[in-house]
Amino acid sequence: MTEPDIRRHLLREEGEVVVDEVRKHPVAYLRPALEALLAVVLLVAFPFVDLDLAWFPFLLAGGIAAHAGWLALHAKMDVFVITNMRVFRVHGVLSQQLATMPLSRILDITVAKPLIGRILGYGHFIFESAAQEQGLRDIRFVGRPDQRDLAIQRVVQRAGLRGPRAVN
Repeated sequence: MTEPDIRRHLLREEGEVVVDEVRKHPVAYLRPALEALLAVVLLVAFPFVDLDLAWFPFLLAGGIAAHAGWLALHAKMDVFVITNMRVFRVHGVLSQQLATMPLSRILDITVAKPLIGRILGYGHFIFESAAQEQGLRDIRFVGRPDQRDLAIQRVVQRAGLRGPRAVN
C-alpha cells in the first residue's frame, strides 16, 4: 500500500500549488512501536509457557502485532496539505477520505502544544470554520506546528483574505 497521492487532488488548471505537505510527527508511531515491542515480549515468553496454554501468548502476540501494524499504517496514510487556495486532508487505509476547506472559510486556527509536544516539536491544529467540516477540525501530531501555522497565515494573507492589503 502506497502513501496517498495528493498531486491528483490539486486543481492544477486553476493554478493551485502545494505550499506544505504535512505527515504525522514520529511520535504518532510511539504507540504502534510499544505494541510491537509487547508482541515481541510475548513471543519470547512463548517457549516458557505450559504446552497446553502455549497457543494463547502466540495468538495474543499475533493480534497485538497486527493491531500495531494497523495503527502505524493508519498514521502513515494521513496527510494534511496546505496549498495556495485551500487546506485539505487525505486519510484512510482501506478507503480514503478527502476533506477540503477553502482558505476563505478558515475563521481561526488553534495550535495546541502539550508539554511533551513542546519538548518533542509537535502540536495539534484545531480549525474553526463557518461550517465545521469533520475531517479537518482536528489535525493531530503536526511537526513544527508554529512554522506550519505561520505558513497558513502567510498563504491567507497573500490571498488577501485577512487583514490590510499593502498599498502601492
